[in-house]
Amino acid sequence: MVKIGRNEKCPCQSGKKYKYCCGRKNQRAAPANSSGQNMKVTLMDGVKRIQEDALAKEPMCRELGVFFFFATAAGDAWMMEMTARDCVQLADNGELLEPPIDENSETIEINWSHVYEVKNKEVVLTAYADKTKGVLADAPSRELSAATRRMLKRFSQEQLAQLHLPAPADQRN
Repeated sequence: MVKIGRNEKCPCQSGKKYKYCCGRKNQRAAPANSSGQNMKVTLMDGVKRIQEDALAKEPMCRELGVFFFFATAAGDAWMMEMTARDCVQLADNGELLEPPIDENSETIEINWSHVYEVKNKEVVLTAYADKTKGVLADAPSRELSAATRRMLKRFSQEQLAQLHLPAPADQRN
């Protein structure tokens, strides 16, 4: 069967161009085939994808909202939260680590292990547990800084303020 051009007369013999008649029906039908479940992107999907990259020792950087994921050629993977500068390791030398994430339809709870900052083009980590500092030698600091700038432009201050819930009184320092 011959393909119908968008500017040709419609084969339904309405007298209209195909793009204004049956062509529109075909365009509307296409999104209906894909369900909302398939379109939904979750944080755990992002975690799984970057862990797969780390397992394959494939260097990769990805962004998902306020989260920045990266994997290194050494098989390490990290998830960074760019507003509060928290992070957690997802893979270590090609071995997957259990992500400390509790995600449901309303909230995402993450047990962050470190806080980070970019200093002199290096990512410096400070552990929450014992306040030790270390440098992520192969972290993509330039990409992380650029992603943070893009994220700050994308979201208003009001939106960023709504991201974090206050800590319960018994957990405050």
